[in-house]
Amino acid sequence: MSYTNGLDKPTDYFNTVLWTGNGSTQSITGVGFQPDWIWGKNRSDTNSHWVNDVIRGVDIRLVPNATDAEDNPGTDIVTSFDSDGFSLGSNTEGNKSANNYVAWNWLASNTTASNTDGTITSTVSANTTSGFSIVSYTGTGSNATIGHGLGAVPKMIIVKLRSSAGDWTVYNSVIGNTNFLRLNGTLASTSQATYWNNTSPTSSVFTVGSAGDVNTSSGTHIAYCFAEKKGFSAMGSYQGSGNSDGPMIYTGFKPAMVIFKRTDSTSNWTIYDTTRDSFNVMEDKLHPNTSGAESDFTGLDFLSNGFKFRTTEPTFNASGATFIYMAFASNPFVTSTGIPTTAR
Repeated sequence: MSYTNGLDKPTDYFNTVLWTGNGSTQSITGVGFQPDWIWGKNRSDTNSHWVNDVIRGVDIRLVPNATDAEDNPGTDIVTSFDSDGFSLGSNTEGNKSANNYVAWNWLASNTTASNTDGTITSTVSANTTSGFSIVSYTGTGSNATIGHGLGAVPKMIIVKLRSSAGDWTVYNSVIGNTNFLRLNGTLASTSQATYWNNTSPTSSVFTVGSAGDVNTSSGTHIAYCFAEKKGFSAMGSYQGSGNSDGPMIYTGFKPAMVIFKRTDSTSNWTIYDTTRDSFNVMEDKLHPNTSGAESDFTGLDFLSNGFKFRTTEPTFNASGATFIYMAFASNPFVTSTGIPTTAR
């Protein structure tokens, strides 16, 4: 299978970088583009995850593992979005001397635009090629629709109330429009109509109900939206087998990053990527819902066309359990010119 949608080089749209903190200021390069969403983490120490984006601004932080409202941490983490990466201040969450860091970076449009597709006017930075958009909106407290700018149906949406404390709420097409998950917690898939109003997203809008985490009246919210794109991103589910020769999940590309979570029981979210861990079996894991440092756990292989689990760990591969995942590519399985990728 080859792809002709402009995604022969996935690293033009998503890339991971590593650095060592210097306790002062420094510029991080090697991203390959000017990022619009940066998700960073101190790998060496117990520090919160942090995200910055082009809509909210470089000096405004949100914390994926906490309920906090957005804030300026005083000594800035990210001080500028640059043409090949970003610059850092001295904040210890991003630049503590001798600590090791990771940042996952996504390209949207490097600009913002007003979107009137929904009943709420939104501000959007969207990349229709890669299926990623950042959406800011002000809630009404009543059922509403919000334009996301993707031109395709999102399969994963992560929403956070910016203006005050609130949980990170996740829509995923596998668990459906009657259910939600928490990025900042271990909650199993939970049914509640007030989050998505029992309505699935369309190619132009997503729907929110009256729940404060997604639609506080006069509250500002941010949403990160993902549509599946062949050769670049895959979002779906798998069933655990409970044995060490676990399930193989076909993505159609060699993954650069995989995020997964068990949905039928409480469980951590888990991230693996090939920049922190360049050889199989993958060992270096981080949990988006905790501030914990990176830890070693031999869990899975990244393959030329997907990933395969190598553990009986219940949060990865419990027998009969249901898991969701979101994966981004380092290479498509076969490019539009017919060049196959190679295994690790």
